[in-house]
Amino acid sequence: MPQKEFVPKTYQESPTGAQDSSSVHLRSSPDERSFDFSFEPIRENLFRVTFSSQDHPLPPFPSVTKPATNLDGVQVSTSGGSNQKTIEVGDVTASVDWSNTPVVSLSWKGTEKHLYRDLPLRSYVADSTGIAHYTEHDRDCLHVGLGEKRAPMDLTGRHFQLSATDSFGYDVYNTDPLYKHIPLLIKASPDGCVAIFSTTHGRGTWSVGSEVDGLWGHFKVYRQDYGGLEQYLIVGKTLKDVVRSYAELVGLPILVPRWAYGYISGGYKYTMLDDPPAHEALMEFADKLEEHGIPCSAHQMSSGYSIAETEPKVRNVFTWNKHRFPNPEEWIAKYHGRGIRLLSNIKPFLLASHPDFQKLIDSNGFFKDPASNKPGYMRLWSAGGATGGDGCHIDFSSAVAFKWWYDGVQSLKRAGIDAMWNDNNEYTLPDDDWKLALDEPTVSEAVKKGVENSVGQWGRAMHTELMGKASHDALLNIEPNHRPFVLTRSATAGTMRYAASTWSGDNVTSWEGMKGANALSLSAGISLLQCCGHDIGGFEGPQPSPELLLRWIQLGIHSPRFAINCFKTSPGNSSVGDVIEPWMYPEITSLVRDTIKRRYEILPYIYSLGLESHLTASPPQRWVGWGYESDPEVWTKALKSGDEQFWFGDTIMVGGVYEPGVNVAKLYLPRKANDKFDFGYVNMNEPYNYLASGQWVEVPSEWRKSIPLLARIGGAIPVGKPVHTRVPGDDTPASVAVKEVDDYRGVEIFPPRGSSHGQVFSTTWFEDDGISLEARISEYTITYSSTEEKVIVGFSRDEKSGFVPAWKDLDIVLHNGDERRVVSDIGKTVEYKGKDSRGRVVYTLKN
Repeated sequence: MPQKEFVPKTYQESPTGAQDSSSVHLRSSPDERSFDFSFEPIRENLFRVTFSSQDHPLPPFPSVTKPATNLDGVQVSTSGGSNQKTIEVGDVTASVDWSNTPVVSLSWKGTEKHLYRDLPLRSYVADSTGIAHYTEHDRDCLHVGLGEKRAPMDLTGRHFQLSATDSFGYDVYNTDPLYKHIPLLIKASPDGCVAIFSTTHGRGTWSVGSEVDGLWGHFKVYRQDYGGLEQYLIVGKTLKDVVRSYAELVGLPILVPRWAYGYISGGYKYTMLDDPPAHEALMEFADKLEEHGIPCSAHQMSSGYSIAETEPKVRNVFTWNKHRFPNPEEWIAKYHGRGIRLLSNIKPFLLASHPDFQKLIDSNGFFKDPASNKPGYMRLWSAGGATGGDGCHIDFSSAVAFKWWYDGVQSLKRAGIDAMWNDNNEYTLPDDDWKLALDEPTVSEAVKKGVENSVGQWGRAMHTELMGKASHDALLNIEPNHRPFVLTRSATAGTMRYAASTWSGDNVTSWEGMKGANALSLSAGISLLQCCGHDIGGFEGPQPSPELLLRWIQLGIHSPRFAINCFKTSPGNSSVGDVIEPWMYPEITSLVRDTIKRRYEILPYIYSLGLESHLTASPPQRWVGWGYESDPEVWTKALKSGDEQFWFGDTIMVGGVYEPGVNVAKLYLPRKANDKFDFGYVNMNEPYNYLASGQWVEVPSEWRKSIPLLARIGGAIPVGKPVHTRVPGDDTPASVAVKEVDDYRGVEIFPPRGSSHGQVFSTTWFEDDGISLEARISEYTITYSSTEEKVIVGFSRDEKSGFVPAWKDLDIVLHNGDERRVVSDIGKTVEYKGKDSRGRVVYTLKN
C-alpha cells in the first residue's frame, strides 16, 4: 500500500484543554494541516486518546460509545509547564509532552519505569486517508489479544492485518487474517499490563515490533486505513485487571444458556442429502446418539436446508428445501422430542436467483457501487466446496435490509429453530468506495456526524456487529424472557454484546492444528470471546485417525464450547462432503462416549465458569500465567506460546499430547508467591501422584485413557450426572423432553496429602436456571482443610436470588487413594457412601 506519512508538530493547548486541568486538548499549527489531539482520564485506569482532523474524522460508528467520565473518589492531581502536563490519577501517573509531537507515557505512581510510552517525534501520524500510531516496544514483554490470531499466543515481533476473511482450511501457525476484527492489543509483564484499544470498524494493521529501524529503534505501530484515531489505554496490575476493565468499557460477556455448554453436533453433509432426504438422515443421526448412549444438547444445521430444489441449486437464506425437509415444523418438534436444540446456519448475502433479490435491490438493501450506481455485485459461495455465483451482501445500515433479516430470523424461530448461526459474516467486500444506505435507526446518531459515506470510512466490520444485533433482537422479541443464542463466526468488540458464542472457523485436521488452537482460545478469551471453541477433529482436511480424534475430544471437553462439526471435501466429493461422527471408529466408541459423558459430569463446573465470565469477564480458558504473574517461569518463551497447556478455571491444569504415538507430556506447574504456602498439584489420572509447584514435570498420558489433567491442591470441581439433564425453570420444548433432572451434585476436592496446617481452602460456584434473560444466580461455597486422619468440610448456600436447584445433599468426592474420613466443620451429618466407579471415596454431606 502507498505510504504518505505526515507528522503534525508545533502543538498548542486549545481553550478546552486550558479549562480542564485533568485532560489535554491540543491543536497543531495552522500553518500545517491542522490536527486535534486529546488525552483524558475516563476512569482510574482508563484513558481516552484522539487524533483527528477535518479530513481524518473520528470513527463515525465506533465499536464502543464513549463512557461518561467518572473519577468519583479517585485522587487526581495535575502539574506541568507550557509544553507538558502530568496527571496523577489514583495509582497511575500519566504524562503528555507536546514539545514536538504529543508523547503520552504511563507509569505507576512513584516509579520512573514506563508501562507505556509513545515514540517521540513520530507518535501520531497522518498517512494518506488514515493514520499511524507509533509506540515504544518492549521486546521482553508478552503481547496478546487482537481477537484470534495465528499461533503462538504471544504476538511479540509479528505483524497482523486487522481485517476478517473466510479463511477456509487455514494454517493455524501462518494464516493471517482469520475471522475476527478486534483491535485490542495488551502488553503484559510482571510490572503490570497496558491495553491499547481502537474503536474503528475499518481495516488496518498492527506491527508488534516486527519492524525495526536504526533511527527509530524498536517500536510498535498501529496503522488504520481510514479516518482519525480514537483509542483507549487501560492500565492494570494483571491481565485479569485489564480484561475486566476492557469488559466494563465494551460490555461484559452476555449470558449463555446452559444447554450451549453441552455437546453440539454438526456436519455439512446431513442437510445436503437428497437420498435419503436430510430430515431422515438427521433422525437416523439422533437414533444413533441414543443407540450409543452419547448425550447431545444441540445440533448445528448447515445451510443445505436452504438450497433450492430446482436449478440453480444454490442457497437461499430463510427458505426451506421442501424435498429435504417436507415439514420443517414437524421435524423440528421430533428433534426437540429427543432433547436436542437446533441452530440454523444463516449467511448475510443473496445470490441473484434468491426470490427476494430484486425486492432488496428496489429497496436499497445492498451496497451500491458508485461507478455504476448499481448494487455492488461480487462472487459469493453458492453451494458446495469452491462453488460460487454472483450476488450481493446485505447492507445492515439499510432500514429495509435490517428489517428483512430480522423478519427472516423470526420466521425460523417461529418454525421452532432455537438459535441462529451467523456464518460467513466477515464482509470481504472488494471496494472501499461502495456506498451504504445509512437509514437504519441504529446508525442515525452516527450519520449526524457528517462523515463521508463509504465502506472504507465506516468499516466493513460494522455489518458483522449489526447482523449480530438483528439476529439477537429478533430472537429476543419472540421470547423476551429467554437468553437469545447467536453463534457468530466473525466478531468485533461490539458483536459480542449480541452474540453469545463463537468458534475458530474452518480449521484443518492435523496434530499441529489441534495444538495451535489452544493459543487461539487463550487470545480469544482475553479479547472477551469467552464462550469459544473449535471444530473438534478439524472442519476441513482428511479424516482424523482414531488416536487424533480421541485426543482432540479429550482436549475439547475442557473448553467453553464443545462441538464436532465438519465439511470433509475431496476432489470427487466437494458438494456434500463427509462427516466426523463419535462412533466412526468402533474400537474407540466407548472411550469417546465416556469422554463426552465426563463433559456432562463437569458441566456444573463449566457452567459456573460461564456465569463467572458474565459477572467478572474472567475467561474460562486461561493462560498458564493467569494469577501466577510472580512466577518468573511463566514469562519464558515456551509458556508465553500458549499452545501446549492452559488453565480451565482455576482448578484444572490441562495439558495435551500433540504427536501420534507419544504417551508422555511435559507440563510446567506454576507457583504462587504470597503469604500462603503453595501445596502444589495432584495428577487426576494414574498414578494419581502429588507434585510440587514451580517445576517442569513429565506426565504419563496413554491416549486411550486421558490427556494430562492436574488439579490444583485446594481447588474444587462441582459435578453432576454424566448425562444431559434439565434444570427446573427451563420449560422450553427441548428441555422438557430431557428425561434426567439436574438433581445430583457432588464436588471433587483435592486436599493436601497430609495436613493443611490450618489453611482452609475455599471455592465458590454459581448456578441458575440456565435460560432466563434476567438471571437469578445463586452461590455455593465449599471449604475444607485437612489433617493426617481426616478432611474437615464446610458448605454454605446463598440462594437469596430466588433460584433453588433440584439437588439437596452434596457428595464429597476425594482424590484417588485418599482414604481419610470426611467430617463437617459444624457437626452436620456426613455419611460414608462408598467408592465410585473410578475407585474414589465418596461421602454425602446431608442438607
